Amino acid sequence: MGGFSIWHWLIVGVVVMLLFGKGRFSDLMGDVAKGIKSFKKGMAEEDEPVRPAPPPAVRLQQQPPIEPNADPALQPMKDDRPAS
Repeated sequence: MGGFSIWHWLIVGVVVMLLFGKGRFSDLMGDVAKGIKSFKKGMAEEDEPVRPAPPPAVRLQQQPPIEPNADPALQPMKDDRPAS
């Protein structure tokens, strides 16, 4: 109990071969091998030296502070709420 017999492995092998077929399975393994080779090649290549990024362009310019309005006719609103 708990172990698989030879018949279980044979049935699993037949199902896998029926699903993938001989050609698809070998193509899949070939693609995996190509991926591993390209990964190793990429890791072996030296990276290009990183150039420092240019300083960002100034987009916003400082504005002078806003002076209060000197017109005496323009006064802040008066509080017209009833006192409680």
